[in-house]
Amino acid sequence: MLTAIVAIIVFGLVVFVHELGHFGVAKAVGIKVHEFALGMGPKLLGFGKGETQYTLRALPIGGFVRMEGEDEVSSDAGSFSNKSVAARIAVIFAGPFMNFIFALIVFTMLFYSVGTPSTTLREVIPGTPAEAAGVQSGDRVISINGEEMKDWTHVVQTIGKSQDTPLQFILERDKAVITKTITPIVDSETKQIMVGIIPQVKKSLSVAVKNSFTNMAYVVREIGDFLRRLVFRQVQSGEVAGPVGIISMVGQATRAGWENVLFLAGLISINLGLMNLLPIPALDGSRILFLIFEALRGKPVNPDREGMIHIVGFALLITLMLFVTYQDIVRLFN
Repeated sequence: MLTAIVAIIVFGLVVFVHELGHFGVAKAVGIKVHEFALGMGPKLLGFGKGETQYTLRALPIGGFVRMEGEDEVSSDAGSFSNKSVAARIAVIFAGPFMNFIFALIVFTMLFYSVGTPSTTLREVIPGTPAEAAGVQSGDRVISINGEEMKDWTHVVQTIGKSQDTPLQFILERDKAVITKTITPIVDSETKQIMVGIIPQVKKSLSVAVKNSFTNMAYVVREIGDFLRRLVFRQVQSGEVAGPVGIISMVGQATRAGWENVLFLAGLISINLGLMNLLPIPALDGSRILFLIFEALRGKPVNPDREGMIHIVGFALLITLMLFVTYQDIVRLFN
């Protein structure tokens, strides 16, 4: 039950942020918005304010902002089709953009609350090479083998690549610079190369923001690599997850703690933003592509024809989602 509640909250937040991006920019450029909906399918409840109906629908698998003249011909002054190409692209792009902003905010909250490991040592583990070499808590790692250590990740990576060879540590202790030679060992439990040092954790908003951008760039690269492998049919079926698979991951994250739920929410938000920018009918990317084509040819594609293309694309996406969901269910019971 808890998994279902957390999953609905995570999905709802990510979708809400996405649709809020479309809605906010649409209102800003004077487009008439008929409905702001969370979920798909039959309407559960809703209320009206001004020209817009705000609704909650039965299936928590998406949402939409229904604008005047988006998929049909309209002569209304507040019609989507009557706005400039730049304004319409801004409205469409705002959804994925808000997903990226949401991910950055979530990651920043996470990194700030958990803290960021520094190059200053909190503890030296007894019985390890670092203790034997005379390293002490409070020492700051300046460099290893002549290479400056900019952050703790750099320290871990350098030690991990050492292949059990001696490392020359330059440390700062009480404003004095000292040198220690340490030969790493392989930890019997983790099987990783280590010297036995644990970093101090510091809370810094600027570092948290920096780490958020770094983490998002890494996630984007990984998704790009996945899409490349998908095109060349190098992806295993287990690597693709639909709603059921994601709910399962949310359940695992919930059991592991709120930090994991936050991290997963950021990942889902980035995925939603990037997937929507793909040039696939019914997704934001294809709508932007149509608008670029309109700008190049000097006149729009027939709205009814474009709308039909998006409807067909949406039907294909729903079919694909049902297939992936079936695969998720099969994996759960195997």
